[in-house]
Amino acid sequence: MDFELKEEQRQVADALRRWIERDYTFEDRKRIVHSPSGTSPEAWKTLVELGMTALPVPEAQGGFGGTAADLFGVMQELGRGLVVEPYFATVLGARFLTLAGGQEALLERVAAGELKLACALGEAQSRHDLADIAAKATGPADAAAVSGVKTVVEHGGQADVFIVSARSHGGQRERDGISLLLVEADTSGLAIRDGRTIDGRRAAAITFDHAPATPLGMPGAGWPILEAAADYGTALLCAEAVGAMDALFAVTLDYLKTRKQFGVPIGNFQALQHRMADMFIHLEQARSMAMLAAAKVDSPDDGERRRVVSAAKARVGEAARFVGQQAVQLHGGMGVTDELPASHWFKRLTAIGLTLGDVDHHVRRFTEQPGFRTA
Repeated sequence: MDFELKEEQRQVADALRRWIERDYTFEDRKRIVHSPSGTSPEAWKTLVELGMTALPVPEAQGGFGGTAADLFGVMQELGRGLVVEPYFATVLGARFLTLAGGQEALLERVAAGELKLACALGEAQSRHDLADIAAKATGPADAAAVSGVKTVVEHGGQADVFIVSARSHGGQRERDGISLLLVEADTSGLAIRDGRTIDGRRAAAITFDHAPATPLGMPGAGWPILEAAADYGTALLCAEAVGAMDALFAVTLDYLKTRKQFGVPIGNFQALQHRMADMFIHLEQARSMAMLAAAKVDSPDDGERRRVVSAAKARVGEAARFVGQQAVQLHGGMGVTDELPASHWFKRLTAIGLTLGDVDHHVRRFTEQPGFRTA
């Protein structure tokens, strides 16, 4: 397959990169991270003006109907620029709305940048198993409510509407009986505790206490949508990780060319050149797998989608750990200080590795797919 971005995709990514380099510098980002909300209204407005919120929304709802492959370059640039705005959370939420159908009005608001979404999927006991749900969905469609606690809801404190997974019936880890619901952030029965995560982003713990909700899709039959949307989000995270690794590799190479020891740049030492070569190999393998995941995540073959996405997340996760650790070591003690961008890319890569399933989770999921074991 072709691993090059199309001309239109490259133009969109280039426009985003130019804005980040000009108006979303590392110093700008630090100020945003330490602001009360941890996000920037001005930055969000620019993302909207650049068409980023419209890109993944179907054309019928005022968007551009972009695929995950179209978003690859965008996510790569967001990773390279360490952008902390609630873009990924909103795009993932929009995917839920698109897959469920019947949410045209909300999708139009997403495309226009008027609506920020957050996905309340994880719970304290669930680890990486999205089917491990203790939250309860009760009541008929016209009077539904949700109760339970959702943890590490990315940009939950900045969202206008939540997509919530809850259980209508069945056992706690069963896939049957899972419902998806829409809950407005300003409704009753909600307690939101917002905070900053290790990578400078915002996440919230949200308690739902009989919060009024609107069913998203068929009650009790939400697992296929939940799994497909999570795979879509995973593919986007792989693309973001590639952008972060790209940038981390570049600053590390530049550091080796300028840092001197014994009167010569340390990049002249063959042992360090070998380590940079290993980092490059990991990066390029991760890039290829991430692009494959972006191309295949929309596949009508659910089995192929699961295999490719899990293989990509596992390979990207391994590469991110290797590239991040090597970069920190090659920078010396400075590699873990807040003053250098290197530590922030490393933290973001670590967070991505734990989002929507870590390496072990996706290796296990890959091996559980039909046809992996022939004996």
